[in-house]
Amino acid sequence: MDDVFRLGGKEFRSRFILGSGKFSLPLIRAVAEHGGAEMITLALRRANAGGEENILDFIPPGLTLIPNTSGARTADEAVRIARLSRAMGCGDFVKIEVIRDTKYLLPDNAETVRAAEVLAAEGFAVLPYVYPDLATARALAAAGAAAVMPLGAPIGSNKGLLTRDFIRILVQEISLPVIVDAGIGRPSHACEAMELGAAAVMANTAVATAADAAEMAAAFRLAIEAGRRGFLAGPGRVLEQGAEASSPLTGFLED
Repeated sequence: MDDVFRLGGKEFRSRFILGSGKFSLPLIRAVAEHGGAEMITLALRRANAGGEENILDFIPPGLTLIPNTSGARTADEAVRIARLSRAMGCGDFVKIEVIRDTKYLLPDNAETVRAAEVLAAEGFAVLPYVYPDLATARALAAAGAAAVMPLGAPIGSNKGLLTRDFIRILVQEISLPVIVDAGIGRPSHACEAMELGAAAVMANTAVATAADAAEMAAAFRLAIEAGRRGFLAGPGRVLEQGAEASSPLTGFLED
């Protein structure tokens, strides 16, 4: 299919965004290649220029880098991290993460909007990680965000689409791409997100904690492709009551 994903002024064929936070560095290349990922997030603290282990040395060439503002507790801190990532040569994409809650690791939507306003004005392709809330999503669209990244479930939980109904609302009501992030634990979860109309899915923990991470990345790639094709095909209706035969039950006996 000629189904191009446009984000931040670039075109992508893959709708699988790989998170790298929980991977050992030598494993990143194999996982990215098996998953067919064209985008990868990274924490700035792992891009240790001049250090012994720099994550940039392990990411396959050609992938679009999406530095995140992991560790930021305020909008000002997120802006500072984004500017540092650009200065280090990581490009203009940035995933905004502003998290003050240390128990559930839920994003601070208000501070995220503040950071998005500043960074979008400075020419960043802003990808804000948020709790799925329609008012917040509309504010981010007005601020110039390139997409919204609602959580499916708490970070690292692998519980799947606990916020399914709210993600559906965002898909239906805002024009920005909706990229489901956090909590996706199985390829089937990713497929479901794409069937809802999500533009892409990001996964990290589900792949990193699998017995065979590279094979799990390949499974996610196939699930995301299947979910996208199912969405584009237009799912059939749901019959709420009774049943309907898929083939005639009599007819042929009457001749």
